[in-house]
Amino acid sequence: MKKTWRSGIAAGAMMLPFALMAQSAIDANELNGSDVRGTARFVAMGGAFTSLGGDLSSLSQNPAGLGLYRRSEIGLTFDVAKRNYSSETPGYNFHNSQTKANFDNFGYVGTVNLNSALKSFTWGVGYQRLNTFHRRHQGYNLPTETSLSNYIASYTTESPRELDFGENYNPYQDSGADWMSILGYTTAMINPTVNGQYAGLFQNNTVGDAEYTVEEAGYVDEYNIDFGGNVSDVVYWGLGIGIQDISYSRSVLYSESMENARIWSESAQTTVTGNAGFDIDSYKTISGTGVNLKFGVIVRPTDDFRVGFAIHTPTWYTLTHEGDAYANYSYYNPAMPESKTNPEAGRENTDLYSYNSRLNMPWRIMAGMSYTFGGKAILSVDYERVQYQDMRSKYQSYNNAWGPEYVTDTQVNDDIKSYFKGGDIIRAGLEYRVTPQFSVRAGYNYQTSHVREATEVRGASVVTAGTDASYTLGKDTGNLSFGLGYRYKMWYIDVAYQWKHQESTFHAYSDFEQYQAPQASFKDNIHSFVVSTGFKF
Repeated sequence: MKKTWRSGIAAGAMMLPFALMAQSAIDANELNGSDVRGTARFVAMGGAFTSLGGDLSSLSQNPAGLGLYRRSEIGLTFDVAKRNYSSETPGYNFHNSQTKANFDNFGYVGTVNLNSALKSFTWGVGYQRLNTFHRRHQGYNLPTETSLSNYIASYTTESPRELDFGENYNPYQDSGADWMSILGYTTAMINPTVNGQYAGLFQNNTVGDAEYTVEEAGYVDEYNIDFGGNVSDVVYWGLGIGIQDISYSRSVLYSESMENARIWSESAQTTVTGNAGFDIDSYKTISGTGVNLKFGVIVRPTDDFRVGFAIHTPTWYTLTHEGDAYANYSYYNPAMPESKTNPEAGRENTDLYSYNSRLNMPWRIMAGMSYTFGGKAILSVDYERVQYQDMRSKYQSYNNAWGPEYVTDTQVNDDIKSYFKGGDIIRAGLEYRVTPQFSVRAGYNYQTSHVREATEVRGASVVTAGTDASYTLGKDTGNLSFGLGYRYKMWYIDVAYQWKHQESTFHAYSDFEQYQAPQASFKDNIHSFVVSTGFKF
């Protein structure tokens, strides 16, 4: 066999192979997550407003909260977050930090008071940043048990002719092969064996290490149009529509170095034992828009007690996926120390892919209770259930006369059910009015992991898509918050501090056969300072 080395990046084709046309369950999971974001009062009380209402954040949580308004309101919110990230592998620790400023919330609520059983009718429009994806982690594993090249070899079934470039033949566009298989073959990370399979660089006596840097960025923004009403100061109802804008990017630089590896010798046209090193820089973006509906009700059976209920339909997204990867490689053959071609080294790129998909996010169901103690204090508690396992994916098939046609992605939907389960969120908030103008607040928010235990255990097989074999699985998340509020006539200003702690596990690639891929434990600690101001009139 003779390999054809090439450099450069080819232009994307109109229709990509099926392997690149469908998002994975991991892609769907990366777009999920829920921060406690909104007005400073909302953040300070842990987001426990399902039964409280009367806040601009009700526009994105429970639209029935608009029914509690007696006057119109306009307000806006800013926050500054100090993000501290740490990564742990046996014997190694890494730390990174970022400071980000965001414009989190803007809203307007208008109220018309009526002289009937419907005592008021309220409408509102608002913007809210629901989530951010910013974080940066590093990791190092020494020694490794296997190699990314061996993982790629384990699932590659195409012939060398299908994976290599030829005259008027581009395997990225003209074959249905996995793009990592093509990249692995053109960089000699995987090589055919006599039995028609492929072998990676790692063999019995190989000693290797792995290093990686993971950088994520992006946001989820929502624009709300809500309507609500007050029936006899007992029942408050609301409904709304949310239009979401999502942008997510993930860059992973992964490298390995190995001694006594199985490397390709161009001169001998076979594999020999030598030293190997490579790095792969993969990049992907997912962006799009979606729409959802919200329904809610709050009942106040007594002046001091309220119960609330809200349901959010899935957000129906249309998404665009883009990405590519490049690899640098170097193979040293100790049997040819004086050769001008030793080490054999180079750089290879994949093509740039771009395709569309549709994704239905999970249903969200929430309930809450709150009690007012003599007009001086408020205690509020919420429970929310998020049905992550019910996410549904479609991939874009051929265009018809009415535009693109999307087909249910059965395999991805099965993976979603297999990897994920429903998640629970508990919220609690307390407010105490020190004076008629000045209030103090505290809150707590706890979110359980929605990753099934079978997905997290060593040996679990997890499928990814595109040119990024890595994935990150989150664990439980806790938020603790405090705040102050001041009112002067029609004007108000609120401030809040929130501490968020989350742990997750990074997988450089899926475990396979009896081998375990490099992993790292990620810890995120985020300190946010939130300020809201506005007028009620």
